Amino acid sequence: MGQSRRGVDMGPSAFRIAGLNEKIAALGYDVVDKGDLPSPIPETKKHGDPKKKFIREIARVCDKLYQTARESQEEGALPLILGGDHSLAAGSVAASAARARGQNQSIALLWIDAHGDMNTPASTPSGNVHGMPLAALLGPEPAELSSIGGFSPTVLAEHTALVGVRNLDAREKELVRESGVHVYTMKDIDRLGVAAVMASALEAVGRGTSGLHVSFDLDVCDPSIAPGVGTLVKGGLNYREAHLLMELIAETGRLTALDLVEVNPALDLRNTTAELGVELALSALGMRIL
Repeated sequence: MGQSRRGVDMGPSAFRIAGLNEKIAALGYDVVDKGDLPSPIPETKKHGDPKKKFIREIARVCDKLYQTARESQEEGALPLILGGDHSLAAGSVAASAARARGQNQSIALLWIDAHGDMNTPASTPSGNVHGMPLAALLGPEPAELSSIGGFSPTVLAEHTALVGVRNLDAREKELVRESGVHVYTMKDIDRLGVAAVMASALEAVGRGTSGLHVSFDLDVCDPSIAPGVGTLVKGGLNYREAHLLMELIAETGRLTALDLVEVNPALDLRNTTAELGVELALSALGMRIL
């Protein structure tokens, strides 16, 4: 419900069809699939506020996701959240932040995305909420998402890094600059390489934090390897760059939750994007070449 291109509701099924559960289990993990959280059908609901469309419905789903992820964490699990549009991260990241707060710590957040997702209802050109979740996590708007978990801000800017960004709205550029988050654009990756960028990002968000939540939007990858996303932007991560990024995350030993979002099978080619997502999940969870 957070974006205008229908089909992302089938994303979790596409991951399962690509063998996600079985392949994670083959790494030695115990895998429990808690199924899909129910979400309303957009065509059966009214947009509501045109500056934050379907916000009430999205907030309800995110709150349910928050509760489900918290339950998984309390069971000792690492939540792997499948999407679906990126608005869901308002719930999943809040769960990770709540866990860290319970230990008197702060969560580190890597937001890996072609877009900033830092629009607010006041700045958005479209009213699509999938462009707002990082703004909500940093607070205070949209308020319906920023308050999930009962505390705001959910994450601190100094503990947040935006990696792979290359497509920002004009006003959003100002918001990103003003936010204080650590930003690594595709130009930085081109110039320095993924290894150097990730070393800097992980060091920056790691100071004074407990655990690492990675929220990975498949549109950060180049359309040549990830065609099944709703907002294609040329010039993204290539196959090996994406895998190296995830492998470096695994090497930290700090990963506590992972979002894989914005896979749209209706726009995909032979499930290519979901299959890539599965491979990247395996790299983040410790699969090695040797």
